[in-house]
Amino acid sequence: MLDKMTPNQRLILAVVLSIVFFVAYTAIFPPEQEEQANVAKTQNVTSIQDGKPTQNSNLVAEKEAGHVIATDEKAATGVSNTLVTVKNKNFILRIDTLGRISSKELLQEKFNDKEDIHAQMIPSFGTKPLYVRFLDEKLNEEATKVAYSASIKELNLENEPLKVTLTQKLSDLVVTKEITFYADGHYDAVVNLSEDRRYFLYLGQRPQITEQMMTVSGAMVYTDDDIVTIVEDGDAEGRKTFNGVKLISAFDQYAATIMYGFNKDTNIMVERDRDDNPVIYFDASRTMSFHGYIGPKEYKVLESINPVLVNAIEYGWFTFAAKPLFALLSWLHGILGNWGWSIVVLTLIVRAVLYPLTYKGMVSMQKLKAIAPKVKEVQAKYKGDPQRMNAAVMEMYKKHGANPLGGCLPMLLQIPVFFAIYRVLLNAVELQGAEWIFWINDLSRMDPTFILPVLMGASMYYQQKLTPNNFTDPMQEKIFKFLPIIFTFFFVTFPAGLVLYWFVNNLFSIAQQFIVNQQFKNAEDAKKVIAENAGHKND
Repeated sequence: MLDKMTPNQRLILAVVLSIVFFVAYTAIFPPEQEEQANVAKTQNVTSIQDGKPTQNSNLVAEKEAGHVIATDEKAATGVSNTLVTVKNKNFILRIDTLGRISSKELLQEKFNDKEDIHAQMIPSFGTKPLYVRFLDEKLNEEATKVAYSASIKELNLENEPLKVTLTQKLSDLVVTKEITFYADGHYDAVVNLSEDRRYFLYLGQRPQITEQMMTVSGAMVYTDDDIVTIVEDGDAEGRKTFNGVKLISAFDQYAATIMYGFNKDTNIMVERDRDDNPVIYFDASRTMSFHGYIGPKEYKVLESINPVLVNAIEYGWFTFAAKPLFALLSWLHGILGNWGWSIVVLTLIVRAVLYPLTYKGMVSMQKLKAIAPKVKEVQAKYKGDPQRMNAAVMEMYKKHGANPLGGCLPMLLQIPVFFAIYRVLLNAVELQGAEWIFWINDLSRMDPTFILPVLMGASMYYQQKLTPNNFTDPMQEKIFKFLPIIFTFFFVTFPAGLVLYWFVNNLFSIAQQFIVNQQFKNAEDAKKVIAENAGHKND
């Protein structure tokens, strides 16, 4: 069936299937963050007063760890108050009395959430970074009832790193956490036990701030063989164990909680919680040294901390194409100083590179349009004999140098590039708060005036008017004409940077189609003049 469809019909099918998928995905997997947060608030009823916790319910470790724990790993749990506050011009981080990083608030307005509230990196539910769970149930239960002490209550970060030492004195064990914080958002951690006991350290729940359709959220494990394993929310299946890990990450669209710098033999575990979401923790040694980062996935920031961290920026299946495209976009921004104009120039460069392919496709479509009336005559002539009809049609294509797949193959070859750019613009946290011109003051958010999506739809409509087609079914032609309206409606909620790319891409397509159309018109006019001159000579 597909081999009998024209390139335009294949395009319609692809677009319709894409739209159906987007709508179905949103309907089947609606956001549940608010509901989860409310549930968490009703469950967290334990508090610490005067440094001593009071248990109001028999909570178990599963509630704190966020996943079903095997019988030999059961432990008690609890929650607590703030013990240490770390302040910086860009963030406020808090450590609670159980020695966990309980919150990190970003103070820069560009990272504000949809309600224009400062972004909170650590959700109120689920595990927290640096949460310690002991294998011994009795020891773990005691650990949830004894508060840590701190060498300092408040750290004001500027240029120099600052260290805090957390100490928990249990009946027969002392737990020490030395954490050094840096102004760029990362930290060094050393966890030490006075005696050797088996315990686990948790990465923490992923940030839940901004998520667009078709972005990936979940957990990532990057190993020393350069293999990235991603477990998306809702897809976790039991426990997975990894060795030789370079970094682990719990991430959403723009932000991540990351730990890195492990020993090669450290066992990293990815577990499943009750909602089939991934939970990452690792089997820690008596003295455990590693590093962490909690914040936006800004390429330059991550690279300056440690180049391995840039692998935490995830582009999905098209990472192989998306990474160099982002590098080019970032380089253009270094020259132009504006992300909007960088997107425009990037689009121009991509169109220039793909020009031979798109030109070939447009020429093929023009040839198909030119012989379409003759093809219809052949189809009518051999209507009762499909085999002879197909042979006659293919012979006509060959005679006129027209390839029925000529307009489709270039389009297929461009798909990886288009999807790569799509993922780059959708995942680039650098676009947050980035202005372009006039009313566009945040390329990561939808255009509040809807002007850009309307311009995109109008340019798509005009491009259709210029593009030749060979529809034989009037209904298909009508559906095709409605695509600009459908795309306009669809793109209304998309980030302005992505809509800008699509709009500029349409403008370049219009210019290129106009050139090809003019070339064919000039060729046809030349043929007519030659024919007329030949006729005059014969007279």
